[in-house]
Amino acid sequence: MHFDTPLACRSGAVLNAYDLMFETYGKLNAARSNAVLVCHALNASHHVAGYYADAPDQVGWWDNMIGPGKPVDTDKFFVIGVNNVGGCFGSTGPASIDPRSGKPYGSGFPVVTVDDWVEAQARLADRLGIECFAAVMGGSLGAMQALQWAINYPARIANAIVVAGAPKLSAQNIAFNEVARQAITTDPDFHGGNFYAHDVVPRRGLRLARMIGHITYLSDDAMMEKFGRSLRTGAINFHFDVDFEVESYLRYQGDKFSEYFDANTYLLITRALDYFDPAAACGGDLAKALAPSKARFLVVSFRSDWRFAPARSREIVKALLDNRADVSYAEINAPHGHDAFLLDDARYHALVRAYFENVARDVGAMNTRGAAA
Repeated sequence: MHFDTPLACRSGAVLNAYDLMFETYGKLNAARSNAVLVCHALNASHHVAGYYADAPDQVGWWDNMIGPGKPVDTDKFFVIGVNNVGGCFGSTGPASIDPRSGKPYGSGFPVVTVDDWVEAQARLADRLGIECFAAVMGGSLGAMQALQWAINYPARIANAIVVAGAPKLSAQNIAFNEVARQAITTDPDFHGGNFYAHDVVPRRGLRLARMIGHITYLSDDAMMEKFGRSLRTGAINFHFDVDFEVESYLRYQGDKFSEYFDANTYLLITRALDYFDPAAACGGDLAKALAPSKARFLVVSFRSDWRFAPARSREIVKALLDNRADVSYAEINAPHGHDAFLLDDARYHALVRAYFENVARDVGAMNTRGAAA
């Protein structure tokens, strides 16, 4: 969908026009009251669930959560996935052509924030005729967007589902992001972000950035269970190439990532993560920042997640309780680390299913009242 209304970014930069790539699943009801916005995390996209007829292997990144009969049931809900501004999956981003120069934006693309994404998503909702979402949900960076929705548009979101989230990044998390960015920007093929003109990709930097990130997404127990100290050939070879299975796995993930993700988008998204801190405008008072919200909340954390530890989710819960908000909290003893929000876990999925069954009942009751009126 194309937008000609300028998007004034928090940085002070302005995007005069932009495109948003999105997908929808299920049907919007007559009252337009059953819409669910799913916000993506760092390297995901608008392709939330299902697959394309000509690409059966490209399954949506949250396919185990969203679809007919799944926890977020598309027989009941109209689900929307959006590739955010600055992305590299169809929405306007650094690889898009800047109409002022006729060349890719490259390093000249505006630094974007979670606030900017929420504003763009709200404009998409306007175009689709959706005045209020039954729910806005996301994990990790997507959870931050759900929080920002509850703050910025309290009348337009009935439920916020915040999974494996945090109210802001810790210094350690910012440090991991900076190391990943340095891996990219110091790659000789980066060319100051304008590598498109040189017909190259900073693959080495992207590979390293992905490898660093992937380590933080998994718990120590999960890595030990999956790889242990297994050797690829069954013996130590006394060299600096791949010896251990975990090394092979990280290289594979890095190689795959460098084939499809844009380096400038990686810089933008990790910076948006760094800058997210809604309490900063309220003197560090998270309860005050969340005070405008009228939504009901489901907050979910995973005990083995050391990147966005459960203590960070409990900060959100406490702030909501300080406001006497309607909030449910679950801390799940899953072994997978931060990636647990993407994986199959019977307790986690049962929790989300039960919550959305309540949302569906609320939508049905609201529609009944509306028809009676």
